[in-house]
Amino acid sequence: MAQRHHDLTDSAAGAPVTGDALAGYLRARATEFLRALRLQREGGSHGGTDEAAEAARALRRSARRISGSLHTFRALLDADWSEEIRPELAWLSGTLALEHAYEARLERLLLALQRLSGATAVPGQGAGGGAPLHGTAALPDPAEASTAPRTAPGTAHPPATARTAGGPAAASRTAGGAPVTSRAAGNGAVASRAAGSTSAASRTAGAPVDSRVTGTATASPGRPVATAPAPGPLVERGNLTVGAAKAGALLDRQLTLARTRAHSTALQALGSSRFHAVADKVAVLASEVPLTPDAPATDLVPLATAAEERLTDAVAALPLVTAGHPYNAEALVHGLSPDTAPHPQDAPWHQVRLLLRLHRYALEVLHDGDCPPDVRLIAAGEALDRHRDASEAAAAAAQAARTPRIAPATAYALGVLHADQRHEVEAARYAFQRAWQRPAVTTA
Repeated sequence: MAQRHHDLTDSAAGAPVTGDALAGYLRARATEFLRALRLQREGGSHGGTDEAAEAARALRRSARRISGSLHTFRALLDADWSEEIRPELAWLSGTLALEHAYEARLERLLLALQRLSGATAVPGQGAGGGAPLHGTAALPDPAEASTAPRTAPGTAHPPATARTAGGPAAASRTAGGAPVTSRAAGNGAVASRAAGSTSAASRTAGAPVDSRVTGTATASPGRPVATAPAPGPLVERGNLTVGAAKAGALLDRQLTLARTRAHSTALQALGSSRFHAVADKVAVLASEVPLTPDAPATDLVPLATAAEERLTDAVAALPLVTAGHPYNAEALVHGLSPDTAPHPQDAPWHQVRLLLRLHRYALEVLHDGDCPPDVRLIAAGEALDRHRDASEAAAAAAQAARTPRIAPATAYALGVLHADQRHEVEAARYAFQRAWQRPAVTTA
């Protein structure tokens, strides 16, 4: 099913690509690492957060490429040196990536809550974090009901409807004879009070009361008026919106805390002796690459081909036939499992993402860092990146739903959010399947 992305036996000059090309590629990436390290230190000393973030991305980029090339072409490098520096580069890249990952995950989840709630503003933005979603502002606070304007001494008391959620305006509409609607009542608790006060106002000012709207039953004079419960759909919609807002606030607190911890960990890592040891080794790499004696005459194509074959074998093991059917709901399997471990069916897709990255780095080595872009590889990589992001976002929503003593509406909103992200996982798999079966197209 898999196809070759590039003809690895074809080189620009027709001559075989040897270990000298690998040495030049590693020296170039090491130089980029050192340049990014200098920018990171300058940005941190001058307080430039944007410059520091860009330098951290450049550090991760160069560290990934050095580590990946050492893995693919390890047969041409000094074994002890390679096995010593490669895990350290992976540690550095992973540590620096955590802060950005938490930030992107929070933004993704808040935007998903906004989309699922039909909101016009992103929740959780601002200092308080967890700003209400669209629609929750119309729900009155029960504490505000007691703060309605009071009449001045010596004036006549207004009708009882002045204590409703609508305030004086609602009272004036009631006194004027307009029927009171459930929208003026607000939530369930206020609605019942508004219904009672509306019936009192109708007896005082002669305003008719619409029993279909207020939920009250009109009676003849001298008989009590029975009050029915507030309309159900409005209360349920209000609780659902409040649950989504509370879910956004909970995610904001948890992921912001995780991001802060990741930022502190990254700062500690950059100032640790472990990082300085890695930087010293990369500085040596920028001038001298420890190749084996046979490396300058060894062709790199067989090793790059082996990396591509590992990728194609891993892709062949994926359920691409199932992924080729949209809305197959395969990503929702085990969605209610109590296991807190990462979703088991996502691991093979994550492995393919890593192997695809190694294949891309091998192509860069063969083309001296100037590999022509392959539309197929780019689309497949983007789909796997979306798959990883959606999988981790779904796990974050599930983790938030396990928070003790949260309201049922909040747990329900987090469950809907988790299902939405698992559907995004399924969509990413479908996009990867379409991209992988597309013929290879390179652009100059």
